[in-house]
Amino acid sequence: MESKMNMWRTGLKNGIPIALGYFAVSFTFGIIAKQAGLTPNEAVAMSGTNFTSAGQFAGVTLIIGGATFLEMALTQLIINSRYFLMSFALSQKIAPNTPMIHRFIMAFGITDEVFAVSAAAKGRLHPFYTYGVASIALPGWIFGTLTGVIAGDLLPPRAVSALSIALYGMLLAVIIPPARGNKVIASLIVISMASSLLFSQLPVLNEISSGVKIILLTIIIAGIAAYFFPVKEDEA
Repeated sequence: MESKMNMWRTGLKNGIPIALGYFAVSFTFGIIAKQAGLTPNEAVAMSGTNFTSAGQFAGVTLIIGGATFLEMALTQLIINSRYFLMSFALSQKIAPNTPMIHRFIMAFGITDEVFAVSAAAKGRLHPFYTYGVASIALPGWIFGTLTGVIAGDLLPPRAVSALSIALYGMLLAVIIPPARGNKVIASLIVISMASSLLFSQLPVLNEISSGVKIILLTIIIAGIAAYFFPVKEDEA
């Protein structure tokens, strides 16, 4: 029990920067959700059950456009399919005898940032470490949404525009530290950025949805990296 609590506290501590970043991003989402006609309860329920920035922003856009439930469901499936890959990756870091209930709970709390800090954890990944990260990241996301809905249209457009890029700054804070100490990771980041640019500019490729593009690039680049630069397990 003590080990579980220690892992949870460590995850909680490491999740504080993520929660702060989530608050800023979800604050913007809350404002947009109100503009789409969602009530505070509806916006909070959406954040608490989805817990995904790209998916929720896309969902609100579809709501404003009057999309059908089927269209929204398919869009969410495509955009959030990358979490399948992240969960598969983390399943290789946890103990083989980890109960299924822990696997399901961990999968629910996986986001890009939660995945990043969980994947960076040394040795075996303890479920309670991920619980600790998610247990502060999720409230930060929900509270930011609620605050944004309540704030409504009080903020000027420039402030809303500035908050909308907070997610990208948070992602940079996640990838830069490990890249500074690992040339392979740094190279893969550059290759990923260049590949994403090509997919957005070249004919045919630029017609692929963002969700499918993320999946394709992840599988191709990660697969090549895993083949040529395999990570050796610690002897322990």
